Amino acid sequence: MLDREFWRGKRVLVTGHTGFKGSWLLHWLKKLGASVSGLALDPESDRHLYVCTNAGSGLENDFRIDLRNLPQVKDAVDRCSPEIVFHLAAQPLVRLSYDNPLETFETNVMGTAYLLDALRTIVGLQAIVVVTSDKCYDNKEWIWGYRENEAMGGKDPYSASKGAAEILTASYRHSFFAQKQIGLATARAGNVIGGGDWAQDRLVPDIVASFMKKQAASIRNPHAIRPWQHVLEPLSGYMILAEKLAGDPQRYGEGWNFGPDVDGIWEVRRIADFLKTSWGENADWAVTGHVETEKKEAGILALDNSKALFGLGWRPLWDTRTALQKTVEWYRCFHARENVAALTQAQVDAYETALGSMERLEPIK
Repeated sequence: MLDREFWRGKRVLVTGHTGFKGSWLLHWLKKLGASVSGLALDPESDRHLYVCTNAGSGLENDFRIDLRNLPQVKDAVDRCSPEIVFHLAAQPLVRLSYDNPLETFETNVMGTAYLLDALRTIVGLQAIVVVTSDKCYDNKEWIWGYRENEAMGGKDPYSASKGAAEILTASYRHSFFAQKQIGLATARAGNVIGGGDWAQDRLVPDIVASFMKKQAASIRNPHAIRPWQHVLEPLSGYMILAEKLAGDPQRYGEGWNFGPDVDGIWEVRRIADFLKTSWGENADWAVTGHVETEKKEAGILALDNSKALFGLGWRPLWDTRTALQKTVEWYRCFHARENVAALTQAQVDAYETALGSMERLEPIK
């Protein structure tokens, strides 16, 4: 169970707050009574979660800033003086990183450096959670999950940028934050799904967008294997980690995996079939006839959650079927022009109730 007393009135900064993960996190943090500020670019359209659910209502500060602008980042950080920071802002797409490699590295690596450097002088700062990706690991296409002590790597620009962000964060931890007793950790999650994600070249949003247009969805690689989880799963891990970091920065200032259990690792075609059946209305999908071989993507990638289970008492609650059902429910609500803000909050409430009733494994000392 999250500690409500910990979050009540806590000054929290969320970078990337207008994005998919960031918007869900805003809803949850405000529900817990936190005083939330955001730093991000504008959302791309009115249908994005941040806009259509009014996620930005009640923010203490709403900074629309490019993370690559150090003076503006420093000014924003100084003005909100956070106690807890969740760094989610990033260029988040593998395939886009092939088209814009320099922007990807500037945002994901130097943007992270700029933020951490701006935070070095903040008085009262307790914890920073830098969100990277499961793709930070040097992917050897293993059938077992990667552990936090595996080598960083990345063959595509996006993955390499996330591996570099991990190394950079570790450097700032040891060089600056550890001596000030400020907790700095990284969080690595797999493919997240949930309502309100409209990013191109993501499986579920692409499929749903096609279904809404009554078109067959196009699938690039039906046999690719990925870990799938609802967006609220890793967010709960990030918040639990932040609580622990604030209490014991030395012990918890490390990298942490937040992925689904083994039964949450599905082939792409299985996801597509489930969505097709759940959506109905003669929905269908087909394998695309055009494969951009120069934009290579991983065939298999999974995470080992053992450290989060035994170190934080965290484990996933919603299996992949539940996550997909919640996702379809959201997009159907949006498609019918119903109240997606209320549904979003209801799903946060449902997850938090499940989290509170979970039989938690006590962390190993």
